[in-house]
Amino acid sequence: MTKAKRLEDLWSHIHCLAILARSGTFTAAAGRLHISKASVSQRIAELEEAVGVPLVRRTTRSVRLTEAGQRLVDGTADAFGRIEQTFTGVKDLSEHPRGVLSLTAPVAFGRQIIAPLIPKFLARHPEVQIQMELSDRLASLANEGFDVAIRHASEVPETHVASVLCETRCVLVATPEYLRKYGTPEHPSDLRRHSCLHYFRRSESVSWTFEREGAVTEAFIGSVRGNFSANNSEVLRQAALGDLGIALLPDFSAGPELQAGALVPVLPQWRIIGGFADRLYLVRPYTTHVPRTVTAFAVFLREALSSGIATSG
Repeated sequence: MTKAKRLEDLWSHIHCLAILARSGTFTAAAGRLHISKASVSQRIAELEEAVGVPLVRRTTRSVRLTEAGQRLVDGTADAFGRIEQTFTGVKDLSEHPRGVLSLTAPVAFGRQIIAPLIPKFLARHPEVQIQMELSDRLASLANEGFDVAIRHASEVPETHVASVLCETRCVLVATPEYLRKYGTPEHPSDLRRHSCLHYFRRSESVSWTFEREGAVTEAFIGSVRGNFSANNSEVLRQAALGDLGIALLPDFSAGPELQAGALVPVLPQWRIIGGFADRLYLVRPYTTHVPRTVTAFAVFLREALSSGIATSG
């Protein structure tokens, strides 16, 4: 018979249950806790034995808490939250940012802009460790353990604290070779005769909206067609570089190639509306105490992007 555990021996087990509830699977919880899946399972089994009732319902794909398990997690959440904030506050008494910074960023922007900046940040703050996950999905930061997210979005959830890193814009681009072969559009309506490389979104008709300000503001909405689409701006940029057509890209994807002349702007006198979001945000979970690592990273990014994102990279 297993020796009964004292309550003070079970604090880590209760925390493990809370992480399991947030993560949804034993594998994900093990990754968050940096322990093995077997260790997570053992801690939950020992906790269930100590309280005498089931705390978790296991299925083939996920886990759910029982009523007793949810009651235990809810009743201890504030206490663990205070412990985390107090620990972070004490750790930040150090003069320099230190510790792990868990970051999520969009795939294209993370690869093209954030990744090249990481060595510069770590050179400035050598006691920081960065864990970066690239995903276009807007994760729940608190539930998935991220300290901060970079998001290319028109708006962010009100449950998070967000600050604008920089403004972005959409650009139409093509190679000089493509334009020599098929002609340069003078008006958005000319795009009907061109192969237009667009961002693939399910259940959406493909149309681009243009606006030009002058003595009289002009607007134009036109359907476009092309023989290639993708849900990643890097892939669209490569297709444009391969002379496949005219691509609609966020400026940070096209910036280096525009500077080098490998791509040239198309219809630069027109503004494209709604193709991509017009702002980049730094997003963090709401907390009364902001970790020093998060503050340092936010300051660094704003400095790095202050000269204009289209010229970054």
